[in-house]
Amino acid sequence: MIKSISTLVVFFSVMSTCMAQDSLANLLKRYNTKHIPYITVQELAMPKTNYKILDAREPDEYLVSHLKNAVFVGYKDFKIETILNEIPNKNDTIVVYCSLGIRSETISKKLQDKGYTAVYNLYGGIFEWKNNDFPVYNQQNKKTDSIHAFSKMWGKWLNKGVKVYDLN
Repeated sequence: MIKSISTLVVFFSVMSTCMAQDSLANLLKRYNTKHIPYITVQELAMPKTNYKILDAREPDEYLVSHLKNAVFVGYKDFKIETILNEIPNKNDTIVVYCSLGIRSETISKKLQDKGYTAVYNLYGGIFEWKNNDFPVYNQQNKKTDSIHAFSKMWGKWLNKGVKVYDLN
């Protein structure tokens, strides 16, 4: 009987992990077109990668935390001219991220439409980055556990770190 119970516990643990991963995949499938290839957080975290990293969230989100060396480009007020000046070489490898990878696909597509040839969308965004224990940095460029979770609806996808919803 005890062996059966422990087997069930293991089974349900594995299933919940698979379902959580599958749920993120389903979420991104529902909102994204897949015109922009994904890069995983593990690939981006590899040493000696030479990517230009763009943060496609809102200013409040970026101020709470961001990936190291990420350039804030925003979403609502995104201006392609900023990128054309910041990254003139259209063959540079660019990774765009947001909270989960939905807004970043929109910004990535705008870059692609302007002729950038190596643009990637960070799969699962900063939430997946933090969920995998990779570091994020605050506005003083110091490591932090805080992540702007955008809203309660979207914040459920952030499993690690401290969820922040408002800076006030």
